[in-house]
Amino acid sequence: MSPVDPTRIPSLVSDLRKVPAFADQPQPDLEWFVSQSEERRVAPGEITVREDTPADKMFVLLEGEIRARRESGPADGFVFTGKAGSVAGVLPFSRMKSFPVTGRAVGTARILDFPSKLFPELFQRMPELSARLVGMLTDRVRDFTRTEQQHEKLAALGKLSAGLAHELNNPAAAARRSAGALRDCLQRLRDAGRTSTLGPEDCGLLAQREEEIRATLKPPEYKDEFARVEREEAIQAWLEAHKVADAWKLAPLLADANFADTHLESFASAAGASLGPELTRFATLLEMGRIANELENSTARISELIKAIKEYSYMDQAPLQEVDIKHSLETTLTIMNHKLKRGISVTREYAPDLPKVMAYGSELNQVWTNLIDNAADAMKNNGELLVRAVRENEYVLVEIADNGPGIPPEIQSRIFDPFFTTKGVGEGSGLGLDLVHRIVQKMRGFITIKSVPGDTRFRVRIPIHGAL
Repeated sequence: MSPVDPTRIPSLVSDLRKVPAFADQPQPDLEWFVSQSEERRVAPGEITVREDTPADKMFVLLEGEIRARRESGPADGFVFTGKAGSVAGVLPFSRMKSFPVTGRAVGTARILDFPSKLFPELFQRMPELSARLVGMLTDRVRDFTRTEQQHEKLAALGKLSAGLAHELNNPAAAARRSAGALRDCLQRLRDAGRTSTLGPEDCGLLAQREEEIRATLKPPEYKDEFARVEREEAIQAWLEAHKVADAWKLAPLLADANFADTHLESFASAAGASLGPELTRFATLLEMGRIANELENSTARISELIKAIKEYSYMDQAPLQEVDIKHSLETTLTIMNHKLKRGISVTREYAPDLPKVMAYGSELNQVWTNLIDNAADAMKNNGELLVRAVRENEYVLVEIADNGPGIPPEIQSRIFDPFFTTKGVGEGSGLGLDLVHRIVQKMRGFITIKSVPGDTRFRVRIPIHGAL
């Protein structure tokens, strides 16, 4: 980098006029701008700006292309592309203190650097250009905010998807295990049928005994695993004493069914010489009943989660509709269960006379999701969460409260500001509460916060009538 050669000023002014922001500026002003700048040529792949260095220059790209991205932090950090004719770097009234990205040239590039310390003189000499640069700054902030908001939404969606995948995997895996167990049961039934010598005249008595035993069986209540093992060993000893083959395989089934000695003696008196096969058949049928219950519970959990996903996203429904606040909160709690179940107890307080509100249901669920997620993070996934909803005049008041460490008073007024976050680097973008604030405002509602150590409460008021 070197100061502009005075003999190159006319040529650089001509190049500068190709930049839309400078095209109609007076010749003397452009000559002054060029004379105060520094020209540099950048080779392909060379760094044009390095992140975390002082933001003290405005760049005018005369030739070539520059691509910039965050090279520290998340791999999917903000990416910026500048082409010939664009203005980048620090702009007038920008509060940027250091460059957030590292830029590299795509091919050979030529750049004109203007020092930010001369912005006051620039305002006086070239007020029209200054106004355009401020407009560029506004557009850049808007684009950056939109990109970060999209990133925040995708990150939130990713966390929800991961949590739901985990929640769905558990019952799905249980259903798969149950299906495999049923296949084993069917094989045992076939084997028992082939080895049983019970005659037709004895089937009626045995069926009656089975119904009597089935009616008296209760779920086992072993104090611990040792008690279960002791009962299993006692049943195995009884079976071996009665010459039942593979007693060690049959004993666990009977222990799981809570067979008592009286049950065994009653069954043996009716089964006679076919005690082993018939006892295997009966125990297997009891096991199949338990497996059927497990399958029903697992698939019901999957259906419940899928229903919650559809209700959470308001799939196949109009965006604007009457929303049941209590149902909206419960759906969100179901979706967030993967995070809450780690160590957070949830207390619900819903007024019985809660009216419905006109709102964008899926956006309202985003409000609850962000507030509940922040509360869980504040409590380090271990604490008490209060979800309360009552009617307050012409509003429905929803409170999301946690017993975490609280928010310091000096920053409470800033928590709804875009990009403000108390989380560590890479943990939050500072757009979650900004999104909450904008959604609530869109519904003509209000959101306030009251926080002391051990009690942080977000209060959201949604109008009952004419919310939008």
